[in-house]
Amino acid sequence: MPSKIHDRVRLVVLFGGISAEHDVSCTSAAHLLAAADKDAYELVPVGITREGQWFRQDAAIAALEAGAPLPNALEPTGTPVNAVEVLAAGEGAQTVVLPLLHGPHGEDGTMQGLLELANVPYVGSPVLGSAVAMDKAMAKTVAASAGIPQGAWLEYRDGAGQSVEQLAHQADAELDYPIFVKPANMGSSVGISKVTEAGQLVPAITKALQYDEVLVLESGVLGREIEVGVLGDLDIDASLPGEILPGADFYDYDDKYVTGGAVLSIPAELSGEQVAEVQELAKRVFRAYRLSGLARIDFFYDEGTADRPGAGWLLNEANTLPGFTPYSMYPKVWEASGLRYAELIDRLVDIAIKRHARRAAISTQR
Repeated sequence: MPSKIHDRVRLVVLFGGISAEHDVSCTSAAHLLAAADKDAYELVPVGITREGQWFRQDAAIAALEAGAPLPNALEPTGTPVNAVEVLAAGEGAQTVVLPLLHGPHGEDGTMQGLLELANVPYVGSPVLGSAVAMDKAMAKTVAASAGIPQGAWLEYRDGAGQSVEQLAHQADAELDYPIFVKPANMGSSVGISKVTEAGQLVPAITKALQYDEVLVLESGVLGREIEVGVLGDLDIDASLPGEILPGADFYDYDDKYVTGGAVLSIPAELSGEQVAEVQELAKRVFRAYRLSGLARIDFFYDEGTADRPGAGWLLNEANTLPGFTPYSMYPKVWEASGLRYAELIDRLVDIAIKRHARRAAISTQR
């Protein structure tokens, strides 16, 4: 149920956006709205087009009120609105914003900054945590400072003195193949390439630069892909871990959202000791990045072989607004941990309201 601080919550679900993850966001919004408790919330879906225009999704609102099914993905169409109208509190209701905006201009602290200026409670991490986790290069720097284990990596900024060819030569000399080339500020595996030989590096780097001017190049890890959901604010809980068994060469965009070829093993087949280790490590990452609300923390587990010692747990990345599609790990691992989808939404809204109240109380004492 929603927070006891308020009897009724006007839940504004933002979706779409101008990033390359627009379609994923539209799918997440449709399934989250379908799962939310219609009696507990006034649900207000608001779509943002690829050009940045805001629309109240009238068709979805009508369907919700009539108890009709929603499509698998929403479209940001309907009545044009502006941010002030969207964020204004409804009469007799507490407004909470749930920004299901994956990727840049939604998950990177920009939308969170707008919501802070609007002084409205919102689900997810504040500006700093969102920005740190979104930028893979900065996230790795913070993780290294916190002593969190991770694989070898290089950071590159376009135009900062090193050419693409020089970067390719450095990566070939310092990293182990396969090498993953990633835009620093993108999610859902958009723009990522797996490189198996030196001749593929320059094309992969060029591709990644289409999405961001900052890149991360990582040594491939021979390990299992394990993900943990974290939920909370000052007090945090970690879910049972889930494992991804990719259907493609690696867990790319198509594998996640198009072909559905990946298999999610939930809970992952791990010993009790291994589960406790990765849960505690996920909490350490959550706190090091100053996250709040929710995050999916992704790890590699390198068990090693008879002739090669394993590296153990290695951090891959943290996702502060993980997908809520039917294929998404975050709601699935919480369901396996005993928290149903609708209850998960309630917890997130409750955390948002209480965090906002706590921070407001602090600001009034300054």
